[in-house]
Amino acid sequence: MTQQVEVTLSPRPRGCHLVTSEITRQLPHLPKAGLLHLFVKHTSCGLSLNENYDPDVRRDLSAIFDHLVPENQSYYLHTLEGSDDMPAHAKACLAGVDITIPITGGRLNLGTWQGIYLCEFRNHGGSRKIVATIIE
Repeated sequence: MTQQVEVTLSPRPRGCHLVTSEITRQLPHLPKAGLLHLFVKHTSCGLSLNENYDPDVRRDLSAIFDHLVPENQSYYLHTLEGSDDMPAHAKACLAGVDITIPITGGRLNLGTWQGIYLCEFRNHGGSRKIVATIIE
């Protein structure tokens, strides 16, 4: 059996944000076993699984992305939507736009220190839509 819902995340500023609770609150009842696939419907943000305890990890990852893909490079052609737009698209390619998590015992089977991140690469990305597909 497969279920699919669309989850809406609150707007966030640029950075890596722990969104596990916000996503799970919007999911239907999870099966005893299965998979949860999450797909973000945007080209300037990404999804990731990472450290859910120390907020320094989120700040460090944001700094790493900004270092790897800086703004205002002379070789960028796609510049009409602001200096953060083209770097946001490149960062989304690096981070990826989907993750898959096992479901065990009716819960997400995440590691002790794992959480779901929204990696927001725009300064003002707005609310983000995620398609959540539950496969039993």
